[in-house]
Amino acid sequence: MNYLIDSGNLEEIKYANEFFPIVGVTTNPTLVARENMDFRKLFTSIREIIGPDKMLHVQTTATKAEQIVEEAVALKKLLGDNFFIKIPISEEGLKATRKLKEQGIGVTMTAIFAPQQALIAAKAGADFVAPYVKRLDNISADGGVQTVADIVNLFNIYSLDYQVLAASFTTSYELHKVALTGAHNATISAKLLKAAITHSMTENAIAGFEKDWKSVYGDKTVLDFVK
Repeated sequence: MNYLIDSGNLEEIKYANEFFPIVGVTTNPTLVARENMDFRKLFTSIREIIGPDKMLHVQTTATKAEQIVEEAVALKKLLGDNFFIKIPISEEGLKATRKLKEQGIGVTMTAIFAPQQALIAAKAGADFVAPYVKRLDNISADGGVQTVADIVNLFNIYSLDYQVLAASFTTSYELHKVALTGAHNATISAKLLKAAITHSMTENAIAGFEKDWKSVYGDKTVLDFVK
């Protein structure tokens, strides 16, 4: 499973890009508004941080197909390759997706809450479908995880070459459960990225290594002995 960071905060994105094997960045209008900065500057800065080879998913604010296409074309021109326009699923969104695929512009269909939504989005040409895990879990236990599993299964049944981009996580356990479904990608916060590699027993093991080393070699490091 590939990991992306779900953030519009430049410092969080720098942190994730430096320390974690992320393959891109996803944003949405809420995350963008939270930063309260110039839109163009924000996204050109994100592109500068992650470089041209990582994905950048930017959500449209338009609701009509023609305007969605217009926004996507302008953003593609600004942000270059590996750009995907995020479109909430709707009739207009599906229409826009079909038009954008004719122009070779990548599409991520978002706000997915049911497997059939994902299947129709994929058939319309969406490269990624983004089911919301936690919001469904709030309705029924593991409802989000099961929805992701059902979408992955549908894509496998029909041999569809499209990818799931699971979103809306609050715990590393949810992330683990989604990974077991075979989901292709997950987009998560910087906080959750860190939590996913944190374990109290790991911290105890590291502390033990340091204690035992210092009991013999003090403050010297391996480099002191080999350089």
